[in-house]
Amino acid sequence: MVASTDIQTADGVVRGRRGRRVLRWRSVPYAAAPVGEWRFRAPRPVTPWTGVRECTEFGFAAMQHRAGARIGPRRYQPTHEDSLTLNVTVPVTPSTTPRPVLVFIHGGGYLTGTSALGLYSGARLAVRGDAVLVSLNYRLGAFGYVDFGEFATPEHVFESNLGLRDQVAALEWVRANIAAFGGDPGNVTIFGESAGAHAVLSLLAAPTAKGLFHQAISQSPPADWAMTADDARVFARRCVEALGATPERAAEALRTASANDIRRAVDRTSNRVLRERRGLFPIAPVVDGDFLPQGPVDAIVEGNAHRVPLIIGTNRDEGTLFAKFADSLPTTPERLRAALSDEESEARVAAAYPGYPSAKAAVRAGGDFVFWRPSLTVMEGHSRHAPTYAYRYDFAPRSMQLAGLGATHASDLIPVFGGGDTPFGRAVTAAGGRRGLRSVTDQFQDNWLAFARTGAPLPSWPAYTEARRTTLIIDSPTRLEHDPDKAKRLAWQGVRVPTLT
Repeated sequence: MVASTDIQTADGVVRGRRGRRVLRWRSVPYAAAPVGEWRFRAPRPVTPWTGVRECTEFGFAAMQHRAGARIGPRRYQPTHEDSLTLNVTVPVTPSTTPRPVLVFIHGGGYLTGTSALGLYSGARLAVRGDAVLVSLNYRLGAFGYVDFGEFATPEHVFESNLGLRDQVAALEWVRANIAAFGGDPGNVTIFGESAGAHAVLSLLAAPTAKGLFHQAISQSPPADWAMTADDARVFARRCVEALGATPERAAEALRTASANDIRRAVDRTSNRVLRERRGLFPIAPVVDGDFLPQGPVDAIVEGNAHRVPLIIGTNRDEGTLFAKFADSLPTTPERLRAALSDEESEARVAAAYPGYPSAKAAVRAGGDFVFWRPSLTVMEGHSRHAPTYAYRYDFAPRSMQLAGLGATHASDLIPVFGGGDTPFGRAVTAAGGRRGLRSVTDQFQDNWLAFARTGAPLPSWPAYTEARRTTLIIDSPTRLEHDPDKAKRLAWQGVRVPTLT
């Protein structure tokens, strides 16, 4: 199946491009452009077209700061509100049976990122696994994760959780169209990293996503990011104020202001909240009681999430990337103290991290606070209701160690997508570690692809249970550990993110 680059979808014919190993379709629309009167509205169906639509080049990235849409050295993808598109990558060799489908959701803190990043094309993963790879854009920041519903009028409707709604719309497109590309709509795995990993968990908790995917992989999720309705209202009011509008004129301002003016106002407001409430990330899905009835962690723990097999894990040194290049995580003793908010929790955490409050221990604790701590709750909760597989990524070639990064946030994307031969993959192994990177690439890809094909990773990776807490430590060599870092796990019990109100 799929020898031609011209594919008939439900909306019209799309034309892709043939490469040496894969066929690619880029920037295929899965929803209508959310512009004009449809800004801040739920995604709508695409208007069908006649003739052939060229889908050989990338279109726009979602609205964001220009730096977030960087796709190469001094190369930036243009941004626009009209960005609800996805990409499909298929092995060039025809298949006689439907292929498993993997749908990737990019990270970037719900503020930045694009599916046009070369690593995300998935060519190596598609060929190795004889699979179909889909990557997607979704609305970010002001346009995807701020709930302006309080300012709605009869003429101007504002809806919540637009980025999450976009992801559901993309999965609905996959269900309706992926068979034409040789994919199996009855065997779809969603996977994502960082905010994309949180999106995976949010889709587990979103009732309208039921049946749209059959397995889920969550890589380094900040799992308990979720704004309460009250916090979301306070944040939206601050954003409107930063835009220079009164509550009475908010609806008009949000409809008529330029996209960049709205983006800048929300970015400024978000940065202020990050400084005021360390550990609270205001650009996140909103528990609105409707599209998202519960936050992902609560839904999973209470058994209200979709009970599909789940792989979930974090990296050993999540915090180092942020400590060096971003000012958004509680990676100093002072910021962590503010995030923890009570002396008892701080004392438990301090005792569990040798050397605390040294800078190194604080960075490790801050990364664990944001990523590992809530992931543990997800592992425990989901394992009561569906097969769950836990991992930790420990591999750090010498270059990463010398840079003080270790197995830092997002470094797992290189082996997952088989990026060892990319410029960045070669750079991180310049001081050694090529063989180790090949080994962890095999571990990731063989397990991810087995999971996508069968709903379970390789037999050597047992399921996570609260009794044993078996975790795959992906390293060179890879090994299994039961309840790794138990003292730290116990120290984090009961710790929750702060609120805005």
